Amino acid sequence: MLNHLGLPLREVDPQVAEIIRREEERQQYTLELIASENHVSVAVRTANASVFTNKYAEGYPGKRYYGGCAQMDAIEDLARQRAKQLFKCEHVNVQPHSGAQANVAVYCAVLQPGDTILSLDLAHGGHLSHGLKVNFSGAWFNIVPYGVERDTERISLDTVRRLAREHKPKLIIAGASAYPRTYDFAGFAEIAREVGAKLMADIAHIAGLVAVGLHPSSIPHADFTTTTTHKTLRGPRGGMIMCSAENAALIDKWVFPGTQGGPLMHTIAAKAVALGEALRPEFKAYQQQILNNAQALAAALQSHGYRLVSGGTDTHLILVDLRNVHPDLTGKQAEAWLEAAGIITNKNMIPFDERKPVHTSGLRLGTPALTTRGLKEPQMKIVADLIHETLKAGDDEVAAGRVRGKVRELCEQFPLPHTLKL
Repeated sequence: MLNHLGLPLREVDPQVAEIIRREEERQQYTLELIASENHVSVAVRTANASVFTNKYAEGYPGKRYYGGCAQMDAIEDLARQRAKQLFKCEHVNVQPHSGAQANVAVYCAVLQPGDTILSLDLAHGGHLSHGLKVNFSGAWFNIVPYGVERDTERISLDTVRRLAREHKPKLIIAGASAYPRTYDFAGFAEIAREVGAKLMADIAHIAGLVAVGLHPSSIPHADFTTTTTHKTLRGPRGGMIMCSAENAALIDKWVFPGTQGGPLMHTIAAKAVALGEALRPEFKAYQQQILNNAQALAAALQSHGYRLVSGGTDTHLILVDLRNVHPDLTGKQAEAWLEAAGIITNKNMIPFDERKPVHTSGLRLGTPALTTRGLKEPQMKIVADLIHETLKAGDDEVAAGRVRGKVRELCEQFPLPHTLKL
């Protein structure tokens, strides 16, 4: 009855094995420019596929609800220790299944339904878990959005302060999913203190940059810092919460049993590996190259006439306004044409966008995944050229095929490491 347990996936379930093979091929031969995605190391994937997936470990190290958790305690303690060392924080909870789950726990810890949150408008680069009406955050809480200024397309702390004084939020959120500029966490903290609000920093996109000192840290300023462990941090898909020792018990209670059951111990093992990788000196060089590549890609796109929201970027992320070069082209169309050519992006609204969110006038681009592959500034110009060539050609299948060939050649020069055996 158990004879199949030791067999490889391709023998047990060839359909799933084939789908995985096709996805590996897609990633190997396409250029990944989605700012929230990255390619993890073989070591991270090995831990994520380990025997830790077999174990229930509700609770925390030393306080589990199941027996047999000695190694669960060891790996979670190691992940927490590495996160505290990396981010220089007093306490960390590594159990959240995602960034959104991390945000849920913070909301539950400090808010009651109906309380007011001041957060960045989704249409100006915010995140759905920061107050989108159809998300739990927008359904449970009173959301007051702040946006970017029309002339600069940057956040104005004067505007944030005015809104905070007017609406007296219980929680202010500093964080975004499509804002290419530096976040002034110290400035946000000053406003939060003035109006008696708690400050939550969501650094999901910039965590890798923060970890190595290439973006100001939220840790000394925010009451709570949430993050994902993928994106620039280049770990498995998951979340974390960092806070002071004073708030440790409150946060832990609201992660478990407040909002989650058993932790995903295999993912926590992979988080430990990724955090260990991030503590190595070469990780800072990698993050610096992410920034260098973003600057080079931005300049190359501008040379083709594309307007960049806020005029450029301070981070890994670029928000492209397509209208200067292609007035009638939507982000949805551009995303589809680029994917047909082997370039993976995502449509995105730009501030004050007149198009609907399902269409958009912009594209969001990021450099973490390309940097992981080893591409540098010279290749960023090639990538920009390929993007422009594709969008000029429109839905011309022959032109898309020609670009796809060039993309494949570039990918073959910078191959991804082989996957685990199926």
